[in-house]
Amino acid sequence: MHVHAYVWIITILVMGALLFFEVLVLGRKPHVPSTKECVAFVGVFVVLAVLFGLGVWILQGRAAGGQFYAVWLTEYSLSIDNLFIFLILMEKFNVPRKLQQFALLVGIIVALVFRGVFITLGQAILEAWAWVFFIFGAFLLYSAIDQVREYRHHDDEDEDSSGEGRFMTWFKRTVPTTGDYRGTKFFVRENGKIIATSMFMVCVALGATDLLFALDSIPASYGLTSEGYLIFTANVFALMGLRQLYFLIGSLLERLVYLSLGLAVTLGFIAFKLIGHAMHHYGLDQAWFGSSTEVSIGVSLGVIVATLLATTIASLIKSRKDDAKAEV
Repeated sequence: MHVHAYVWIITILVMGALLFFEVLVLGRKPHVPSTKECVAFVGVFVVLAVLFGLGVWILQGRAAGGQFYAVWLTEYSLSIDNLFIFLILMEKFNVPRKLQQFALLVGIIVALVFRGVFITLGQAILEAWAWVFFIFGAFLLYSAIDQVREYRHHDDEDEDSSGEGRFMTWFKRTVPTTGDYRGTKFFVRENGKIIATSMFMVCVALGATDLLFALDSIPASYGLTSEGYLIFTANVFALMGLRQLYFLIGSLLERLVYLSLGLAVTLGFIAFKLIGHAMHHYGLDQAWFGSSTEVSIGVSLGVIVATLLATTIASLIKSRKDDAKAEV
């Protein structure tokens, strides 16, 4: 799949213009979005993602279209998992509800910048050294095991799980702050000195948290496709509706009790797919097993969709049973 430079430029300009417009609107009029607004925005971004995938399918072929959908669904499911951490951060920093949407938008912009850098570096590294697939695969296996551990200990509070670990502790001690919110301002001048507001602190925390999430999501994306453009656009569509999704299903996240297990299955599958691809690249699959260890994108997409559906249905059934027991 060859993507011309002007396609990249147009994509980045459109995305940048949209984000800039939203920053201006939310900066001037921060508010708590209504359910109708949230449903409309989430629906629009989902429809746009589906249409974009169809466009890729028609213009670049079924394989490329399938790769986009697989990456988009994987990134979307990982993003939903991230909402748990965002909820904790908003609570820890006591962010006023009407300012949360602005903080999330800034966090998404930072996330897109981070992921753009990681995608670029990842593509360059993989083109130079195919053996890195083994490392990515091993890392994703570790991430899958960590997701299982998270499910088993989901009731335990881990102070570093919110991304507010040593870095944020050091950052708070180093950067002078007002200790409160001044609307959407990041800095204010007091007594002749420029001081950061709590809005700046929470946006740094959101950015630092997503930096850690990107270490999982980008290798997972490269396990499904080697096309940087598809990975980038899938990340854009997965993240753009995230702030409305935060308000829409924030109270329902606790019902997705098996989400960590579903993500563990997805990451574990992609890990084996990465390792299988690396083995095929070096001819180890034929030498050791006598057959190819490559996994088709059709199988990958099927496994991801089936896992997401099974996770959601099982979670809702479990939550309904727990609610019924609580009423007895």
